[in-house]
Amino acid sequence: MTSPGSEHLDSRHRDTLRQIFEHPSSHNIEWRAVLSLLEAVGTVTERHDGKVAVTVGSEQEFLEPPAGKDVDVQLVVDVRRMLASAGYGPS
Repeated sequence: MTSPGSEHLDSRHRDTLRQIFEHPSSHNIEWRAVLSLLEAVGTVTERHDGKVAVTVGSEQEFLEPPAGKDVDVQLVVDVRRMLASAGYGPS
């Protein structure tokens, strides 16, 4: 899969992208790393209700930040789907 603009991602963002696409799901992915990746590939806006509006390509999601530092499986699945729909994939 061709990853639009992935050649411009730094190694930290490429590592996070790889973790997101590991199957069945990856553990110990920190929210701040996911948020940083999403900011690098799209637009991220924190909303007044605490959710984060994320737009990558034509995909938009409203994500609920995790209570702890690591994202849960459902958030990984949601972010993976969004990135895949926008043309991103594992390097």
